[in-house]
Amino acid sequence: MYVRHLSVADFRSYPKAELPLEPGVTTLVGLNGQGKTNLVEAIGYLATLSSHRVATDQPLVRFGAEQAVIRGAIMRDGRETLLELEVNPGRSNRARLGRSPVQRPREVLGTLRTVLFAPEDLALVKGDPSERRKFLDDLLVARQPRWAGVRSDYDKILKQRNALLKSAQPLLRKGSRRRPRPGEDLSDEARDSALHTLVVWNEHLATVGSQLLYARLRLLRDLGPYLAKAYDEVSAGQSDARVTYKSSLREAAAASLAGGEVPEIEQLRTELLATLEEVREREVERGVSLAGPHRDDLVLALGELPAKGYASHGESWSFALGLKLAAYQLLRHDLGEDPVLILDDVFAELDSGRRERLAAMVADCEQVLITAAVEADVPKSLAGQSYAVSLGEVTARE
Repeated sequence: MYVRHLSVADFRSYPKAELPLEPGVTTLVGLNGQGKTNLVEAIGYLATLSSHRVATDQPLVRFGAEQAVIRGAIMRDGRETLLELEVNPGRSNRARLGRSPVQRPREVLGTLRTVLFAPEDLALVKGDPSERRKFLDDLLVARQPRWAGVRSDYDKILKQRNALLKSAQPLLRKGSRRRPRPGEDLSDEARDSALHTLVVWNEHLATVGSQLLYARLRLLRDLGPYLAKAYDEVSAGQSDARVTYKSSLREAAAASLAGGEVPEIEQLRTELLATLEEVREREVERGVSLAGPHRDDLVLALGELPAKGYASHGESWSFALGLKLAAYQLLRHDLGEDPVLILDDVFAELDSGRRERLAAMVADCEQVLITAAVEADVPKSLAGQSYAVSLGEVTARE
């Protein structure tokens, strides 16, 4: 799999840009702020429908424009597929596959698969749990696109359940007998209705949440061996890099999951329901859901010590890079083809030893896209197609 051609219109800093690409290594060279990352961001967006730099679509559209358009010609097994996305902030995005509109943009997921590593990925080690959950769920969707629907359903259920916990606090709070405010119904009938509604949302959360949790646990089990190997190769050491799942379920169940157990979905559903019942009073008091996949985390460890807070800067880089390279190898194994590997401004952050080891590890990838401020940062072994990027202009280099 590789991208043969990229076109963008009103995307980021580009009114228009055309980028012919080939299999092998392509390097985009330019000073910071010239637009090289914007191009690989566009390719990543074609694959994931999201940006690795921002959480919303608005910054992706060039100032003054109403929409951005990204087109990619994707080659797989000798056949070309045209993938087009319209980015419409504040409105629904639209997608075309082979020039035919699709009903929902997420239907194009899986047409192009990428693994992108950028300086922002250091947050996988040093950042909040949300960064690690996103990594796991993004990889889950890249592996099997159908999980995008489950992920979306879970987010909608969680939003509705949180809204109920917040709006019905006076009704749900145990022993609450305060006087009702004007227009407020605190009757026994209203309490019973609120409790029944919460039970219904508990069922929905447990049903969809157990599916997502099961998928994450299986993915993590499969990813582990690739992570250990990738970390050792990029760091030139043997530090026993491991990742375990930290669950918000009750203590005994959480301990078994941390130990690598992958229970069946129905068992996870039953346990999630029991946990929701146990934490209900605290949830009502705080007005927020306290158990479920949205509260979970990954624990990254080197030997017996957690990487967060204990790993050196170099070890943290190696761990983050190891996670992405492990994801690449897992997808390569599962899909029987190479995803597109994107290394965005990575080599400047690595010492010379890690640069050369990384170059050796990616040399056999079908397509590698690299951005660099200075050409000398990229090992000579990764020589290939090269473009200069300056003030939004992209020109081929000799």
